[in-house]
Amino acid sequence: MGGWMGKILDVNLTSGEITIKPLDMEMAQQYLGGRGLGARLLWDEVGPDVDPLSERNVLIFTTGPLTGTGYQTSNRFSVSTKSPLTGTVLDANSGGYWGMQFKRTGFDGLIVRGKSPSPVYLEITPAGVHIKDASGLWGKRVRETTSLLGQNNNRRNVLCIGPAGENLSRIAAIMNDGERSLARGGPGAVMGSKNLKAIVVEGKDRPEVLDQELFKFMLYETRKLLKASPLTSQALPEFGTVVMMNIVNAVGALPTRNFRQAQFEHAEDISGETLKEKYLVKNTACWACPIGCTRVSKTDKVEGEGPEYETTWAFGAQCGINDLAAIIEANTLCNDLGMDTISAGSTIACAMELSELGLLDSDLRFGRADLLAPTLEAMAYRRDVGAELADGSLRLATKVGRPDLSMSVKGLEMPAYDPRGMQGQGLLYATSNRGACHMRGNMLGLEVLGLPKLIDRFQVQGKSSYVILHQNAAAAIDSLVICKFTNMGVAEEYFARALSAITGIKYATGDLIRVGERVWNLERLYNLREGFTRADDTLPPRLLQEAIPDGPSKGWVNHLEPMLKEYYRARGWDENGVPLRTKLEELGLSEWMEVAA
Repeated sequence: MGGWMGKILDVNLTSGEITIKPLDMEMAQQYLGGRGLGARLLWDEVGPDVDPLSERNVLIFTTGPLTGTGYQTSNRFSVSTKSPLTGTVLDANSGGYWGMQFKRTGFDGLIVRGKSPSPVYLEITPAGVHIKDASGLWGKRVRETTSLLGQNNNRRNVLCIGPAGENLSRIAAIMNDGERSLARGGPGAVMGSKNLKAIVVEGKDRPEVLDQELFKFMLYETRKLLKASPLTSQALPEFGTVVMMNIVNAVGALPTRNFRQAQFEHAEDISGETLKEKYLVKNTACWACPIGCTRVSKTDKVEGEGPEYETTWAFGAQCGINDLAAIIEANTLCNDLGMDTISAGSTIACAMELSELGLLDSDLRFGRADLLAPTLEAMAYRRDVGAELADGSLRLATKVGRPDLSMSVKGLEMPAYDPRGMQGQGLLYATSNRGACHMRGNMLGLEVLGLPKLIDRFQVQGKSSYVILHQNAAAAIDSLVICKFTNMGVAEEYFARALSAITGIKYATGDLIRVGERVWNLERLYNLREGFTRADDTLPPRLLQEAIPDGPSKGWVNHLEPMLKEYYRARGWDENGVPLRTKLEELGLSEWMEVAA
């Protein structure tokens, strides 16, 4: 068997039962792994009657057929669950080393169900699978937990939650390898609700590659293309993802002060160039990654990985803060506490606006860099004003009667691109199945960078076809699982050929994209079953009604409605966003037609 290990590990924390099940190979071929396989397994496991923080919810960790093979950026893995933040289908993926090491334990996936009566951690090694006491670890932060459990890249890797997950913050992340995260949508709270502190993996098995010659050729070709791309060979290694700060600001699409503006007057102060000049220690990379976009930064107080572009924006422009040292320290603290930096920063920004309007009793104000760290601490431990912020901006803003000031879609805070200055990005946010997400088919390449070509970022008509193609491709890449930065320099054709070499199953580019479309539609069906409707495919009123006040995007709002109608038609869905029978039959999803009826 090429690529897949052929086994799923199933652990019931309530009963202590540990079961090894065969991987359904027909399912694997249809959904590959990662996000796709996770969504398919979640469909059977968790229905609309399940509270995300109850013991009936599950955590599904999945690798893909490329994971651990040595193909470029084949280090990633996913977690799938029902989101405690949004109530939608949720997957989050991460890089580093843990995914590769888990694959080497001989499993394609791990299902964690139930709830332990006391804190535990799971250890998966060549000696077996064991549930161990974690009472001495409960309450400890991520770095200490990771160290105590023996983190050692390439040999023993640790995945864990911090205090935010233990305290069931709905924006809590699961952290792996110390500073990597499965962050969006609150999977850390699900892990905390199960009294599961950590999962430690040590492996020695390697996935089989069936066509070694073709695989070596694909490695060579992919490496050549990554070196030829200015983004993957120069910009990302040189400046990291924060290289985007000045670029997005220059076009007037950098959300500022809770999306009240679309340009930050101090963007240069928090740019990738400034980070490199003042705080960079070195750059590093995930396992099997030739790009090396990760920054290791140091201030007088902390040293650690990051911050990434989204994090720098969330604690920076979004909060009206230009103190890069404070942002770096907030990022390091957030990782140690185990919280999603995007949601944490955007929730603080929302609180800043509410406070300035007199709707929240706090000292938070735009520009208050000195309050970042104490607010994050308070959020993780649900103390003082942090107790109001710990569950995200929508619950916070709704509680004081201003849900419109939560810059979120389906309850998930939006990332660092203003949809008024990037119309297609707005459609992407509105239709993303896990809530607002740039990783579900980012339009940055087309609307700003000109990769693979530049289209008018203010164009409305015809945008849906680009968004759909990017969404389907992103779902396929998340199912392989590899890094989307690879796709910035390498076309999907190469991924399909690498997949064919590894598995021995012929996948053309169209087959790979069809997998992505199948995954996207299954996720849509899941959300429909949960009660989501067309009304949830929208953006905050500010972005639909309040024009950008100045800069290159001055006067623009997002024109979502015509794009959305076009999108539904192009997707093969009805006017309410429900997949048509013909589309479900085409994708092999006809057995769930009753959900779409």
